[in-house]
Amino acid sequence: MSYAMLFPGQGSQAVGMLSGLDDARVRSTFDEASQALGWDLAGLVAAGPAEALNQTARTQPALLAAGIAVWRLWQAQNPPAPAALAGHSLGEYTALVAAGSLDFGEALRLVELRGKLMQAAVPEGVGGMAAVVGLDDAAVEAFCAKYEGAGVLEPANYNAPGQVVVAGNVPALEWLEREGKAHGARMIVRLPMSVPSHCSLMRGAADKLAERLAAMRVNKPAIPVRHNLDGAARDDADSIRAALHQQLFKPVRWATTIAQLKGEGVGSFVECGPGKVLVGLNKRIAKDAASFALEDREGFDKAVAAVKA
Repeated sequence: MSYAMLFPGQGSQAVGMLSGLDDARVRSTFDEASQALGWDLAGLVAAGPAEALNQTARTQPALLAAGIAVWRLWQAQNPPAPAALAGHSLGEYTALVAAGSLDFGEALRLVELRGKLMQAAVPEGVGGMAAVVGLDDAAVEAFCAKYEGAGVLEPANYNAPGQVVVAGNVPALEWLEREGKAHGARMIVRLPMSVPSHCSLMRGAADKLAERLAAMRVNKPAIPVRHNLDGAARDDADSIRAALHQQLFKPVRWATTIAQLKGEGVGSFVECGPGKVLVGLNKRIAKDAASFALEDREGFDKAVAAVKA
């Protein structure tokens, strides 16, 4: 059965993540990441503290390393190749490493910089994100457009039908929470994110990130990687760099990406990394597709058996 491999983004991290996959490849990948970064990522992932792991400049390389650790373990099972790779937000970088487009060590340092630039662009307490539940995409866009106060309020993640994450300044998010039910939302949930990702507040950070991207080697992916920007795959280095630049200040089109893959005949989705966030979203986007999470041995073995069947 044709399948796609999906890599999670921020929010899936946890102290002790991947402990259910006690494998030498996982441990060696975290050790390799520590060496590439020059600080003890392996120790932070294993023992915390959570407050340090949740700092975006630490979270991003930790999740990239976790995704690649599971990818290496997956590849060791000699499964059929996936039809495509995709990653949610930060996970897009993990997908590009898995596809051989980005070097693992360089990508780790790149996403560490990405986290630092994001937090510097909007100091803690100035911006954030909130999930709007129960409205379709157009209704969320119209809701945000009604905000007349100071600051930014923009759709950031089109995650699934009836679930859109909005990013912006704190006063705008507080207005969103107050007005939500009056505009038809079933629920507004503030997310534990101090950085308003994927909105215009990140444009300056994205431009600085583009400078580092311009100096990096970017190879043609060995497996097609679908980009958050529009769900399309890209082959050439300049197009990949441009997509990564724009991804930081434009919305993540996750529901579009999964729906496109399903429409092209992908029958299964495998979440490669810690957590089951993307499996949960898939149940709302591609209800009749099989979804598997690889965060523990039981789920890993089920997924291997399914794609080899």
